[in-house]
Amino acid sequence: MPFDRINGIVLHHRVDGPEGAPALVLINSLGTDYRIWDAVVPHLADRYRVIRYDKRGHGLSEVPPAPYRMDDHSADLLALLDHHGVERAFVVGLSIGGQIALGLAARNDRRLAGLVMMDTAHKIGDEAGWNGRIAAIEKDGIAAIAEQILTRWFTPAFRSPDNAAFTGYSSMLVNTPAEGYLGSCAALRDADHTETARNLKVPTLCMVGDQDGSTPPDLVRSCADLIDGARFEIVAGAGHLPCIERPEVTARLVGAFADEVFAAGGAK
Repeated sequence: MPFDRINGIVLHHRVDGPEGAPALVLINSLGTDYRIWDAVVPHLADRYRVIRYDKRGHGLSEVPPAPYRMDDHSADLLALLDHHGVERAFVVGLSIGGQIALGLAARNDRRLAGLVMMDTAHKIGDEAGWNGRIAAIEKDGIAAIAEQILTRWFTPAFRSPDNAAFTGYSSMLVNTPAEGYLGSCAALRDADHTETARNLKVPTLCMVGDQDGSTPPDLVRSCADLIDGARFEIVAGAGHLPCIERPEVTARLVGAFADEVFAAGGAK
């Protein structure tokens, strides 16, 4: 369970896969920690050095005072790559993770070998929506709005009270440090990577669950349309977190695209 001070804060992170293999970084969504990738990693760690971490304010990582900027998150990612001696990485960014990856591209796109934008976009939500969410959590905590968030995250079939996994991931959400959640809400509110997406020259796959209520397919498709040469895939039977509801499909799409990118020289 590695903890290291990275970019001035303690980050909880983990590496799976062979030393010296190409690096593949998985960045989790708002209100989750790196365990959401548990069922995906075994399909990738046979040939990739898979790096996961709890972003600032989430999971077991340190919780700096809110608000955060997206640039803070992107600087953490860059410092994590440096910490692990990774010159170029294939990055998979889920939800806010995609915004973090675009922030890295804006800083230095040479550090990106390839990119998967999963259930995310160049701009997510608007100021009024994020301010409303922040106010509700400041007043009554994350639990007060958890049901609406979970409805957007998961398909009706997954949201069964008999599904132990749904109960577990609900607990993950409500147990996220409120300060960290609020800090990242502010980062999402203020971030707009439209121009970064337009200028991106990195091989990119945009993918989305067909029942995503947080970043619906049309929004993700609009992001793909901005990025030169980007591919677009819809994952059937998944909401906002395909890595949980459809881990094998997610791993297959990510792995096949990463294989193609590295075979074409993305590791150079």
